[in-house]
Formats: sequence, C-alpha cells, structure tokens
Amino acid sequence: MDATPNVDMDKLNQFMGKMLGDVGAAANTALIRTGDRLGLYKALADKGPMTSIELAKATGTTERYVREWLSAQAASGYVDYDPGTAKFSMQPEQVMVFADEDSPVFMGAVGDLMAAMMLDEPKVSDAFKSGKGVGWNDRAECLFCGTARFFRTTYKHHLVQEWLPALDGVVAKLERGAKVADVGCGHGISTLLMAKAYPNSQFFGFDAHAGSITAAEEAAEREGLSQRVKFAVATAKTFPANDYDLVCFFDCLHDMGDPVGALTHVKETLAKDGTCMLVEPFAKDRLEDNLNPVGRLFYAASTMVCTPASLAQEVGLGLGAQAGEARLSDVARKSGFTRIRRAAETPFNLVLEAKV
Repeated sequence: MDATPNVDMDKLNQFMGKMLGDVGAAANTALIRTGDRLGLYKALADKGPMTSIELAKATGTTERYVREWLSAQAASGYVDYDPGTAKFSMQPEQVMVFADEDSPVFMGAVGDLMAAMMLDEPKVSDAFKSGKGVGWNDRAECLFCGTARFFRTTYKHHLVQEWLPALDGVVAKLERGAKVADVGCGHGISTLLMAKAYPNSQFFGFDAHAGSITAAEEAAEREGLSQRVKFAVATAKTFPANDYDLVCFFDCLHDMGDPVGALTHVKETLAKDGTCMLVEPFAKDRLEDNLNPVGRLFYAASTMVCTPASLAQEVGLGLGAQAGEARLSDVARKSGFTRIRRAAETPFNLVLEAKV
C-alpha cells in the first residue's frame, strides 16, 4: 500500500500489529474452549511437562489434533514449549488462569461465553436493524453455563469474604438466621455460596429462565442444601414477598427491561430495615474513563448479551453492563430507596447497598 498524505505509516503498522494480536486472540478463544472441555489444560498442569503424544494418551484424544492445539497454545503464550525435549508445560500462573477452577483468576470459562456470542451474532445483528431485543430464552445454551462458571470465580473469592461483611449489619442477621432472596440467580452459584456460609439462614433463588432454575435445583441437591435453599421460576417483578432481610442482584439488574420496576417490587418484599445488594460490572460514570481492558470486555458483552436482553423485555431501559454507579443509584432512588452507597468493589464489580 502506498503512503498518502493522510496516512501515517508508522501508526498504520502499529494498528495492524494490534489487529493481528486481537484476531489471534479471538481465534484462540475456540481453542481455549476445546482445552477446557477436553481437560487438556488440567492434564498438562497435573502431569506435565508432556509431549503431544503423552498429552493425547492422558486425555483419550488424538495426537495430531493435540499437537496442533499445543502449538497454538505455545504461540499464544498460554503454555510453554521446550525445543530440547519437545515437551510442553504450564507455569503456575498459567495453571491458575486455565486449569484451576478454584483459582481467583480462573478464565477457562471464557470459551463458552465467546462461543455463545458468535453463535447468536446473526440474531443480534438482526436486532440492530429491527430495534428489538434478544431474550435470554432465545440464546445459545453455552451462554448459561459459561456465565455461571465465569462469575463463579469472583463470587467464590469475594462474596462471603468481602461483600456481605461490607453491608451494614447483614452478616449478624445471616448468622442468627435470615431470609435471603437471590434475584436473577441463574444456576444458583451465588445462592449456594451464601447458603454454605450461613447455615442458620434460608435462601430463595429466582430466575425467569426455567433451564437455569433446573440446573440450580440439581446443584442444591448435589451439595445437600435442598432443605434450606429453594429455587423457583419468577421474574424480578413477580417473585413472592417474604419479609426478606436481604435481596441480592448479582450482575443481572442491568439485563432487566424494567430495573426501576424490579427494585420497586424489591422494596415491597423487604423486611423492616432490610437491605438490597446490587452487584454490577465495574464501570466509571463516563465513557472515556471506561476505555480500558475491563471496559472493552464488558462493552462487548453488553452489546451482544446484556443490552439485547433488556430490550427484549417490557420498558427496555437498556442500562447496559457499563451503567456506572451514578445511573444505578438513580434507578434505586426512582424505586424508592433513599440510602444508597458503594459498599465494596473489585476490578470487575461494583457493590452497592440500597436501603429504604
């Protein structure tokens, strides 16, 4: 390409380098999913260093495919390669990201999320033209399990340890015995984490997606929590009032078409001096302050998942996954909550406490 007065070739080359890195990363999300689903990362982490022949034997897979997969992983810097031994291995940091589901930085679930976005791209592209939404009940199945596993990492390491203690007086209630509603609970990851931590309390999980509620009920049964944890299909505006001491929304209020209506209903379901906890994706209030790697991920997810979900529902406010504290607080105030504060935060989440 010939240089022109309007093109800075150095900037162009830098931008093409960025694009090459981005396209390579995007192509490898499918391989992350493959490695996660087939247990390739976990086997390499447990038994490595290994050749492609050894990894294929350990995982019951075909060597020729494994060899190509390992080569792509090494080119990505996701695993290491020793040319002297022709063996592949994983450093402890790589293990934490790809092979240890209990790690605070586990990212193995991103493959399911990226697959869901690509599978549903035609529906979302059509929605761009029609202005209609794409509801959760009309999404690729891998979105639901991917969402549950992706958020599990943060919830496992922050919910009981930091977020609940940051709320005024809530832990004392939970220890004595409280009623808790988890609205938009999905597969029940957050509900069950709280139930295990506070055996004197009762927990109720609600979600509009019937398949997710079935998965949550099965998880509660496996973990022996069915007596204290109940799940039901219900929306944020229809779940039953029960004098809840705590009502939680985990990364879902922005997905709702009518978050003001949802929180108005919450206010009616709370016990006296009850608390509403809003856990939302981390965002500053101004677009220019969110132009960073976290904002990049969340704006993409919001475009493909969150905003279409909201626009598929009544009102269709379309808060988006980067709503920020000011807009979220405004929604809470319009719903009748008068005391709203930021209780905690992580690089990925804002935690707001709302009280009447």
